[in-house]
Amino acid sequence: MPSTEITADALSASGRTSEKMSLPTLQSKMKCDPEGYETELTLVYNQFKSSVQLFQQQVALNFTSAVSGGVGSDPTVAKDLGDRAMFLAHVTPFYPVQLLNYPKELVEFLSSSARVLPSSLRVTVTQALILLLNRKIVAIKETLPLFMELQVLSDKPLKVLAFSHVIHSIRRMNQKHKNETENRALQSILFSMLQEEDEKKAMRSLVTICDLHRRKVWFDDRAANAICRACFHMSSRVMIAALSFLLDYEKIEQENDSDESSDEEEPTHQPHVVVSKEAIYKANNTGTTSSKKKKKAKLQRVIRSMKKQQRMSLERENNVNYYSPLTSLKDPQGFAEKLFSKLQTCKERFEIKMMIVKVVARTVGLHRLILLNFYPFLQKYVQPHQRDVTNLLAAAVQACHDMVPPDAVEPLFKQIVNQFVHDRSRTESIAVGLNVVREICLRIPLLMTEDLLQDLVLYKKSHEKAVSSAARSLISLFREVCPSLLVKKDRGRPIDPKAKPKAFGEVTIPSDVPGVDLLKDDVGDDVSSSSDMDDHFNDDLGEEDADSDDDVSTREGGSELNSEIEDDDDDGDTLMGSEEDEMREDESDVSCSDDDNDDVKSLGENKGQKRKFADFDEQLDSASQSLRALKRLAGAKSENNDTSDAVDGILSNEDFQRIKELKAKKEAKLALAQHGMLKKGSDPKSEHFKIPSSDKLSLKRVDGYLLEANIRKKMTKEERKALMKAGREETGKYQSKAAVKQKKTGGLSNRQKEHKKAMPLVAKRSKIARVKREKKMKQRGADKQFRGRKAWK
Repeated sequence: MPSTEITADALSASGRTSEKMSLPTLQSKMKCDPEGYETELTLVYNQFKSSVQLFQQQVALNFTSAVSGGVGSDPTVAKDLGDRAMFLAHVTPFYPVQLLNYPKELVEFLSSSARVLPSSLRVTVTQALILLLNRKIVAIKETLPLFMELQVLSDKPLKVLAFSHVIHSIRRMNQKHKNETENRALQSILFSMLQEEDEKKAMRSLVTICDLHRRKVWFDDRAANAICRACFHMSSRVMIAALSFLLDYEKIEQENDSDESSDEEEPTHQPHVVVSKEAIYKANNTGTTSSKKKKKAKLQRVIRSMKKQQRMSLERENNVNYYSPLTSLKDPQGFAEKLFSKLQTCKERFEIKMMIVKVVARTVGLHRLILLNFYPFLQKYVQPHQRDVTNLLAAAVQACHDMVPPDAVEPLFKQIVNQFVHDRSRTESIAVGLNVVREICLRIPLLMTEDLLQDLVLYKKSHEKAVSSAARSLISLFREVCPSLLVKKDRGRPIDPKAKPKAFGEVTIPSDVPGVDLLKDDVGDDVSSSSDMDDHFNDDLGEEDADSDDDVSTREGGSELNSEIEDDDDDGDTLMGSEEDEMREDESDVSCSDDDNDDVKSLGENKGQKRKFADFDEQLDSASQSLRALKRLAGAKSENNDTSDAVDGILSNEDFQRIKELKAKKEAKLALAQHGMLKKGSDPKSEHFKIPSSDKLSLKRVDGYLLEANIRKKMTKEERKALMKAGREETGKYQSKAAVKQKKTGGLSNRQKEHKKAMPLVAKRSKIARVKREKKMKQRGADKQFRGRKAWK
């Protein structure tokens, strides 16, 4: 008789009836009436204790397994013990006093006998313990070491159950708010297990910490540093797991971002969405009312998806909210040096060495460290025939930044140029070499010399697209960084022809609010546009007004120049000559003029800038030819002073908001210019290539496949055959249209449906008018007979 049933002999003392009762039935009755079934509870509890003692005695007698040679050899015994454990776990909340020691006994039973228990019994007892944990009868801090040990056992269902329970319980604990006290206690347990020599325990603890960090539950510096310390573990499996997590963290984040729904609130900066005018016109004007609704809904879906894609791409390009566990390192210099020393003495296979190289380069680039021995180490492997050479070059690019001395990187730079970029090299090698040179010069432009750049630029005439595009990208970079290194025909129209890269260690200290120059330019543009309108109005005046304007302009120009000449009397009395006499005569004219000329004097007095007479030499020559030009010159200078005075002082909230808008407008113009969507004459001052800052370059991840842009790899014969067969499979057997129509089954085609659609009223009217016109034309030609010459005569 199975022991899951309560017999009459067992219940004779309680005065119950002699009917059999199963555990699920007894469980439901105990929940309804806990006090009336205390005797049955005691009986089941005693049976559970006796079974547990029997299993523990077998463990003490050194049984290899309770299944072979013990009571566990009978599957019904293991099933009965599991049922009683689950039964007691369900009724524990209703009997807190009687079952006070039950959770502790269950934990002891699992910790002592888990290895020798049958698999089904282990899973059932673990589920009973999880049930107690979910009801907060047992704290997770007491059972976490046990669940980590259960994951080490070679039992896959038990491993999955224990791992998922640990993750979900810690997530649930931090769901409403971060419980720092409990988190620190749990982290100390897992961190100590991670430092143990036991490979399985360290591996399971590392997997748990990485998963919680990826889910942003333990998203703090302690967890990130623990993962980074795992790179120095004695076991190679643990080390590889930590390295792969650090390298693939950005990819995991991108996948998580792409899985998010599009219903999230969009940021204030609305991305630019490009939708064809034809689609908008069709959605609003063509078709019936119902079809318009469908077209409008489809158009809105397209716009939403495009906005989401553009927002995600904008965030990735600008590195918004960028994070990597390597950014949270407490001692990045020590971490990089220790990992590099391990790389030098490592005897692992090539793939693991490449992973260590990538992590070291990523750390050096993120924190802008100085690790001078790293570049000669990479120089040994820079060969076109080297295995996985593009990832190696990407690591070399990643390790370059503006804080590294150019002398330390110069041997590696020359090695790349000499090995990859020469006439006898393959096309793919030349393209990769030029791309690497561009990326390194973007970070350290001082490495490039004039002769080398002119040699590399000649590859723009190559017939291979990959090579020519790489050379042109190098030209576009140096048009902004240092145009003087290029030949005159390659310079184009740079914004600053005298631009030069910063010297090593040179730092630009901001002396003003960032972006205030945009505000000044914006105010200047508004003033200049108003002045242009005034000039246009003045040009329409009569000759008398023009003459009076000329007189005023003469006096104004004389007073202004005289005041500036007086400031620099000591510099050049001999340079004045007759011009000084003319200025004095103009001063006498100003003193005898009307009161209206007082405004003109004030314009000259507002000038606070001092300049030498030599600066105005060319301007005076033009002014002598046209007095109106001199007036406009003085007016423009006074307006510039007005704009500078308007921006000086404390900026208001409106000014900061305007700076943000101007920055966004400038970035939009730059994006349009880069994609070739901006007209040439629309903004001659707009940049065609924006050099990112050193902080953005350090956050930017360089992948090996980006260095192979525009390179078409040659397919093998088998790949070409497979491609041909795939194309033939898609197209069915050739048949005529009539045969296809005869075999067609189902509804009408789209063309047939269009004939049955109700035409809009405008289309009906146009069709009726067209029919009427055709009838009139036929009637006109019907009355006339043919009067020409007969062809048969």
